[in-house]
Amino acid sequence: MAANLKEVRERIRSVNNTQQITKAMKMVSAAKLRRAQQAIQQMRPYAEKQTSLLRNILSNLDGDFASAFSVQRTVNKACVVVVTSNRGLCGAFNSNVVKAAIQAIEDKYRKVLDEGNLTILCVGKKGYENLTKRYPKAHFITDYISLFENLSFDSVARVPAYLMGAFESGEFDAVDIAYGRFKNAATQFAELEAFLPVPTIDVKDSGKNKADYIFEPDKSSLLTFLIPSILKSQFQKCVLDTNASEHGARMTAMDKATDNANELLRDLKISYNKARQESITKEILEIVGGASALASS
Repeated sequence: MAANLKEVRERIRSVNNTQQITKAMKMVSAAKLRRAQQAIQQMRPYAEKQTSLLRNILSNLDGDFASAFSVQRTVNKACVVVVTSNRGLCGAFNSNVVKAAIQAIEDKYRKVLDEGNLTILCVGKKGYENLTKRYPKAHFITDYISLFENLSFDSVARVPAYLMGAFESGEFDAVDIAYGRFKNAATQFAELEAFLPVPTIDVKDSGKNKADYIFEPDKSSLLTFLIPSILKSQFQKCVLDTNASEHGARMTAMDKATDNANELLRDLKISYNKARQESITKEILEIVGGASALASS
């Protein structure tokens, strides 16, 4: 019985220590989430409006200007960008993003993978750790794994700049991005977006009227500057979305872990009290039995 009591005490001490860690991690994630949420909420409307503007402009060009970033080619070489976190303990967040990337590879780029022409660019360590084991034939780019250490626009812009250069030179025929889209602290979901070539809108099929844009200065100069800038903003939005999603998912996971620890502690304390009561009762019975034996002798 004493051994049983000691074991339960050790388990209670262990669960208490774990609960302190989960509480601390929840508080840290909550503090980081506030800043990350503010950043994506300020960035998203701007980036989405820019992306919509870009697609409309490219869809309404009369053919006198052709952007290298909207050219549709036969996909012989492709790149999938996987944006995950560097750390775990955030529920199913990373695995959901990886699943979105796997779905894109299996559905769209299986042939490209089999031919050895698939590149996977990893932002964050968790995506790299999962996908290297699954796709040994793929070429992995790990230069930007630690991107989350510095989320300034200039730092993040290095990735889309590389992707645009590779697409323009023919190194890639298509680029997709798998990332975590932030909805609120309790809800995040995996998203897959086509990055290059820039998706356009078929004005005839959509039923929309053709937009009449006035370009100042000339169309070529403006779009040559505007398109890369919008693509960089679009990629920045994906990274900030993932950053906020990570902290939201970790805060939720640690909150649930703390609640589970409370339930476990309650059950362990009940077990401890029962074992302690049994031990006390046994000792009383032994004393009473000994006293009765002495009295009868």
